[in-house]
Amino acid sequence: MHLKKSGSNYKGLSPFSKERTPSFMVSPSKNIWKDFSSGKGGNAVTFIMEHEHFTYPEALRFLAKKYNIEIPEEQERSAEEVAEANERESLMLVNAFAQEFFSDQLNYTDEGKSIGLSYLKERGFEPRIIELFKLGYCPESGSAFSDAALEKGYLQKYLEATGLTRMQGDKPVDFFRGRIIFPIQSISGRILGFGARTLRTDKKIAKYFNSPESIVYHKSNVLYGISQSKNEIILKDNCYLVEGYTDVIALYQAGIKNVVASSGTALTEDQVRLIKRYTPNVTILYDGDSAGIKASFRGIDLILAQGMNVRVALFPEGDDPDSFAKKHSDTEIAEFLDKNSRDFVVYKAEAMMADAKNDPIRKAGVIKDIVSSIALIPDAITRSVYIKECSNRLEIEELTLHNELEKMLRQAFKKGHNIGDELPEPTVRAPRQQEVKPADLHAQEYELMRLLLNYGAEEIEMEFEDEDGVKQPETILITDLIIGELQSDNLGFENFLFQRIFTEMTEMRMTEIIPQGSHFTRHEDKHISSIAVDLLSSPYLLSDRWEKKFHILTVTEDKRLAHAVKDALYTYKLRRVMQMIRKDEELLKNADASFDFVPVLERKRKYDQIKVKLAQFSGSTII
Repeated sequence: MHLKKSGSNYKGLSPFSKERTPSFMVSPSKNIWKDFSSGKGGNAVTFIMEHEHFTYPEALRFLAKKYNIEIPEEQERSAEEVAEANERESLMLVNAFAQEFFSDQLNYTDEGKSIGLSYLKERGFEPRIIELFKLGYCPESGSAFSDAALEKGYLQKYLEATGLTRMQGDKPVDFFRGRIIFPIQSISGRILGFGARTLRTDKKIAKYFNSPESIVYHKSNVLYGISQSKNEIILKDNCYLVEGYTDVIALYQAGIKNVVASSGTALTEDQVRLIKRYTPNVTILYDGDSAGIKASFRGIDLILAQGMNVRVALFPEGDDPDSFAKKHSDTEIAEFLDKNSRDFVVYKAEAMMADAKNDPIRKAGVIKDIVSSIALIPDAITRSVYIKECSNRLEIEELTLHNELEKMLRQAFKKGHNIGDELPEPTVRAPRQQEVKPADLHAQEYELMRLLLNYGAEEIEMEFEDEDGVKQPETILITDLIIGELQSDNLGFENFLFQRIFTEMTEMRMTEIIPQGSHFTRHEDKHISSIAVDLLSSPYLLSDRWEKKFHILTVTEDKRLAHAVKDALYTYKLRRVMQMIRKDEELLKNADASFDFVPVLERKRKYDQIKVKLAQFSGSTII
């Protein structure tokens, strides 16, 4: 992910949802992340779990492998343990076994070497590339893989769920038999599914098969080659997008490593967002005689709508990326792509106008089509540049194109489409006097717990009266102050999870342990860890731009902790008192003639006096 510095934290676009304004926050000091668009959050382990759909042990193993940390295993998983794993993990395990089986068949069996490996070598693929992309071969015999998997203890239902095995009557049959296997990997390299190419020349047989959709494989969400190419995409700040598996492999072998494929499917929003996580720049590579270029324009519009920069490059007639890579050196390929990549909007304008020729009706349609693509671009300045460029190339007045663009933007806005400029940042408003309602108790419980988790280990200076009634300054831990204040008034939290955290904090202080927010973000109870991340996260950060550019000094919360804690405590107590008053009012309202009103009225009078004092301390307006 691309993360940019934002105060003491880092921000970036969410990997879990579609957004244009970054809401994904990482706090190095707190060791947490929070995605405000989806509500997800946690630590490094939970991020891996969410992003890669790993179980907790899987995430730990992934991180341990990444940082060369050895995790001692008590014993290897048995077939029974595999069977007891959840369905997602079971399918992943089946896919991993299948990949190893197919690779072994390709490299170590007579059939695999004579048929599969020889074919790949004829295509010019080197052993290192075959190994890197984990290519394989499925034997021609009907059930070699299925038999091996069943013998290892993998369940038939999971073999069928992955699409690796089909039943013919009561007999399992390998779905990919007699084919070259292209494993489709996740970003982290896990096997999600497979593509398979037949080596037969029979035109009645489909050249390529893909794994069917499953809970681990959604073809609209994955890009072939992303696991191998993601680092190079970031480094080059550009992603080459091709159609097929061999196109990716051939270009990668030729040194063009920032390349992925949509695997023959129409480009989807999820695939576009996946690319955008690594770069805003996409170059789409087309076959020289491809008839599908214009058909793909709609998919490219999805890229423009994400605010990305799109270029296209056409290979010479008769060539595709694979064949072109075989005929030219690495340097020649790189030079060709550099010289022949063109801006998509400009290319689209020229290509469609060439087709329209002198037909005025078709020409008008082309202009509307091109403007509709420009309208998808979020940035207004970029749209204006394209309007000017297309005005020159289409020989249409710039004002006419601008009017058409504005018309489309207004129509899209009325329909509620996400099009055009991003919404402006919220303006800074002066704080209003706080209004207090009895129903706001949850909000103040949230504020108190937020202060405890964020600043509980900090010390502040408070004034306390001594035995003679003289106020004396004293330094006190914020955790101790809040715990003491609440316990002295026999108060706790109505929110069940808050009360659990508060109780645990109190117990920790009894053993002289200072509670840290990180203790609760790593809590074994996922509900507590989740709410702790929420409380430790804040989407609002003051920019140092105010001080640098406008010479306006901003006072952050950590510099006014004493005031913040006192305000939170007084307001919380006030809301609890108002809650008690409301209960007594309901009690008096529903009482019959035999009810003793005196104790309740006396209690209410005392509550009213306390309410007034607390309101004065907190500066609140009581309504």
